[in-house]
Amino acid sequence: MDIFEKIAKHMGPIGQHQKWSHGYFSFPKLEGEIAPHMNFRGKEHLVWSLNNYLGLANHPEVREADQKGATDFGMAYPMGARMMSGNSKYHEQLEQELAAFVGKPDAFLLNFGYQGMVSIIDSLVDRNDVIVYDAESHACIIDGLRLHMGKRFVYKHNDIESARKQLERATKLVEQSGGGILLITEGVFGMSGAQGKLKELVDLKKEFDFRLLIDDAHGFGTMGKTGAGTHEEQDCIEGVDVYFGTFAKAMAGIGAFVASTEEITNFLRYNMRSQTFAKALPMPMVIGLLKRLELLKGKSELREKLWNIATTLQKGLRDRGFDLGITNTMVTPVFLKGELLEATALTMDLRENHGIFCSIVVYPVIPKGLIELRLIPTAVHTLEDVQRTLDAFSEVSEKLKSGYYKENQFEM
Repeated sequence: MDIFEKIAKHMGPIGQHQKWSHGYFSFPKLEGEIAPHMNFRGKEHLVWSLNNYLGLANHPEVREADQKGATDFGMAYPMGARMMSGNSKYHEQLEQELAAFVGKPDAFLLNFGYQGMVSIIDSLVDRNDVIVYDAESHACIIDGLRLHMGKRFVYKHNDIESARKQLERATKLVEQSGGGILLITEGVFGMSGAQGKLKELVDLKKEFDFRLLIDDAHGFGTMGKTGAGTHEEQDCIEGVDVYFGTFAKAMAGIGAFVASTEEITNFLRYNMRSQTFAKALPMPMVIGLLKRLELLKGKSELREKLWNIATTLQKGLRDRGFDLGITNTMVTPVFLKGELLEATALTMDLRENHGIFCSIVVYPVIPKGLIELRLIPTAVHTLEDVQRTLDAFSEVSEKLKSGYYKENQFEM
């Protein structure tokens, strides 16, 4: 069969819906200044879909730093990959500050978070090593696992007993192969809002010989007493061997970093193919990230505002009988019972009649018969935004229960 002919018949689980979903449910255009209120299809909407946790995207000091970086250096500087010709004192300064902040000896900047995690996994293990990982790991972890030519074992989500069983299997294998074990989990699971059980996983080191890598994309900047991450929140900084954080969430930027011992960080610096053969992070972003990190560390009130909005929103939803699953972070999933057509009708009702824009998640990401409306609180939302959302959710929930969305569809 011709490859293009095959693709035309099998567009993928999400792509198969693109003809009717594109521009509305998929690839929507939010326009205007990055803020809780933006324009969608020409109308003002209250937006709960941006990972701008601390509100730094349009912070005046950040905008000024971004502009100065572009004025002083242009968008092209530095030219080339870091290893060859693209290094700078500012890249190194940012690495040093990040390492100190998350409690590790050294850190290495990465151009992109997704690409970075894939490459970290590919670099750390060889065919003799075994990977043990959480069943609900992010797609970047799964794609990194696909590159691994050795064995890998999955444990039930956040189930320590299941993790113990998989570590037992892994230990038997490496005793024969001479390899090692890498356990991978997340600090904050972005879909459910649950924290990874880092402290309990670290405790398993008393029974098994393995190294722990965590993806803390959602935890960096939001979790812990200083915002250093979920490993700080759970008081197990030393037990996390390799820490990964992204700039796309709390830092409202682009890129990521990995932090570990000097030896391991240097190994990654010289062996991560995604960085060795890619252009360095542009200087305007590096300059802007230095300012973002300064604000993240110095303005704890931003994190306090985030948590005030998140806890008020979650309490209000729970008080009204909504199922938020097992979230114990700022990520706020709302689970409803319904089918795909009901999910689309409900989402359109929220957007068209209530002016509320939030992400919708359905099968195959979650089980059939469930609808997830995913809300991302930020420090720049207000209590008025929360109240407006609670009232709207109560109304559409009653419509869903009554069967209204089975009989009434909306035109885009």
